[in-house]
Amino acid sequence: MLDGPVVVAFADTLFKADFKLDNSVDGILWVKQIEDPSAFGVIKMDENGAIVDFVEKPKTFVSDLAMIGIYYFKEGKDLLSEINYLLDNEVIKSGEYQLPDALRRLVEKGQTFKPGEVNEWLDCGNKEVTVYTNQRVLEFDREKGIETIDSSVSITNGIIIPPCYIGKGVVIENAVVGPHVSLGNGTKVTNSLVSNTIVQENSFINNANLKDSMIGNFAAFRGKSSDISLGDYSTID
Repeated sequence: MLDGPVVVAFADTLFKADFKLDNSVDGILWVKQIEDPSAFGVIKMDENGAIVDFVEKPKTFVSDLAMIGIYYFKEGKDLLSEINYLLDNEVIKSGEYQLPDALRRLVEKGQTFKPGEVNEWLDCGNKEVTVYTNQRVLEFDREKGIETIDSSVSITNGIIIPPCYIGKGVVIENAVVGPHVSLGNGTKVTNSLVSNTIVQENSFINNANLKDSMIGNFAAFRGKSSDISLGDYSTID
């Protein structure tokens, strides 16, 4: 049961911010100013900076402050009550129960929500943004001096261009890997060029020129494509 102060964070979002909680308000919604708000939920504010409405994926311009998927509620029971209302009354939009509908009801009942700012917002909702998120995380690790190449990696006539994450038991032969590449445990890359790409565990890349791509677990890719998304246990020759 939700009771007392509650933080809700979406699982497909990474962010950097100063998460100071203002106990004088009923809640905080962290937002990010973006160029194209049409694919996100956005907020509207009044002249005092309080949030007065929430609009999901607006077709016409409403605001450029997108909700990034992290919320603070002073009292979780209030949120739970509104979520139950949506469920009990089947308040569904585009086939989904939507959190902004619960937030709007709280505001209509007099609760005060303010926006919080993030320094960086990294999404993992599709291939393009996930690959970019991987790039930024590798840059963060490099700035902090975090070692991201496991000591068990086997390299034969290969080059790693940092920043990269190279997991346990990875084999690199006659290949150039990096920058901005993550290779999961047990993956093998041979006779290939791989950059700005995520490869999960126990996969095999051969005779490939991969860029801006995602390869799943136990997958095999042989080819020249430079931009691909390949799922788990899949093979492309």
